[in-house]
Amino acid sequence: MCSQVLFVKKILCCSWCFQQETKDDDSDHYHIDFASGNVHLITTKESWDEKLSEAIKDGKIVIANFSATWCGPCRVIAPFFSEISEKHPSLMLLLVDVDELTEFSTSWDIKATPTFFFLKDGKQVDKLVGANKPELQKKITAILDSAGQSQI
Repeated sequence: MCSQVLFVKKILCCSWCFQQETKDDDSDHYHIDFASGNVHLITTKESWDEKLSEAIKDGKIVIANFSATWCGPCRVIAPFFSEISEKHPSLMLLLVDVDELTEFSTSWDIKATPTFFFLKDGKQVDKLVGANKPELQKKITAILDSAGQSQI
């Protein structure tokens, strides 16, 4: 296990700004909690490109969750995100840790976590900021309906 370093971090989580003390520790716990089910953990720009190409080739809609280990609302919505990945194989669910891929996340103009992007044929078709489960469910249902697939 990595040595633990205590540090203070300013965060913007679901539109609240506050300071939080957190321990920088082994991130395996995060991966297990957040990238379970059929959620694909994106660790590099190359893995993003590969998964996006795969989704386009397979005709899958991508839902990308830009999240963070220290974000309470991200942790709350993670089980639902995983559940969706298992219920709907026509969707490809991706998880991007904004702290691990800072530059990449910045290129997507992430202002708060979690932020969900909905992509079809590699192009953004919708976006949701925040861990609003009913709104996320509504957007997923709408995108599945538009693609002629079953609802949640």
